Amino acid sequence: MSERAMSAPAGALEAKNAQTKAFKKKGIMFAVASGMFYGLYTAFMTQGMDAGIWLNWYGGAVSVFATIYTLSALGAAVNDVCSAIWALIIAALKGKLGDFGRSIRTKPGAVMILAAVIGGPFASTCYVLGLQMGGSIIVPIAALNAAIGAILGKVLFKQKLTGKMILGIVICFAAAVLIGSTAFADGFDFSGGAVLGMFAGLFAAIGWGVEGAVAGYGTSMIDYEIGITIRQCTSGVTNVIILVPLLSLIGGDGVGSAFSLIGQAFTDGGSIIFFIISGLCAVPAFSFWYKGNSMCGAALGMACNGMYAFWGPLACFLIIGLFFGKDGYAIPWQGWVGAVIMIIGIFVLGFAQNAAAKADAEKELAGK
Repeated sequence: MSERAMSAPAGALEAKNAQTKAFKKKGIMFAVASGMFYGLYTAFMTQGMDAGIWLNWYGGAVSVFATIYTLSALGAAVNDVCSAIWALIIAALKGKLGDFGRSIRTKPGAVMILAAVIGGPFASTCYVLGLQMGGSIIVPIAALNAAIGAILGKVLFKQKLTGKMILGIVICFAAAVLIGSTAFADGFDFSGGAVLGMFAGLFAAIGWGVEGAVAGYGTSMIDYEIGITIRQCTSGVTNVIILVPLLSLIGGDGVGSAFSLIGQAFTDGGSIIFFIISGLCAVPAFSFWYKGNSMCGAALGMACNGMYAFWGPLACFLIIGLFFGKDGYAIPWQGWVGAVIMIIGIFVLGFAQNAAAKADAEKELAGK
């Protein structure tokens, strides 16, 4: 074989590796950005649920059951409806509403609807409920979604999951645990409600893990901006029409009470502005998550997104603590150290995934 013929496969391999690396790097940027926007969405939604008519509700104007459960679902519902409206506006401005109508009737569209039901009404409500009942300790529990998504990505879609990638996931989770450990410093109370909050955080992790793996698959076949429009519309409608009334009915308050709460929440000027902003932030929070997962795999994408364990407290500190002057949102040293450790974990995951992609490329060229 001539020297020129031998150099061709080597050049092709180098080009393929460079292309794969650039593609995954872009996916990592999407995934990290999603976590940052998730922090902003969390902060503005939290502020919205601590303003206007919500102060009356949490002050005893509604039943105990409604305070614990129904209002958690209502907060998620108002945010997701606002986010769905923003997503539809963005799709219309970009001339993609027709694509939205066509995609929703396809198999990938059905996949996105399924992911939305699991990650929206179920996981988001569990997350809000867990925060209310367990405090910040549930954040590292919810961050288990990275490990769950990585495992599901391997089982369902045959995505690579090497030993070094698992190490990266473990480092990221350890960082999230360190960030959430500040709750113990404040004297965490293992009461029945707190334990229930921890279980709610675990259910949120499972829901988001499933959503991340499934939606990453769906977004690999349809535009991620269309995917998020399907996601937010499905989640918002399901929350408002089914989940909030169902919880109100279970709590003995009746369906009429649920729709009364919904109407008041959407017309309350003291709080709705914060949900409008949180809904806008939720669009890139979830769409970039989907896009990142489809580009760099569920394991790496969800680990990068998992930095919300730090971005969330940071955004709450800056927006609620500093700007609105409310106590209890300062970030202790564990939060900053945990953020550095999480970045290390993401780098470990990134190098491991790049090595796996390079090995696959070499095998593919060797087979030719």
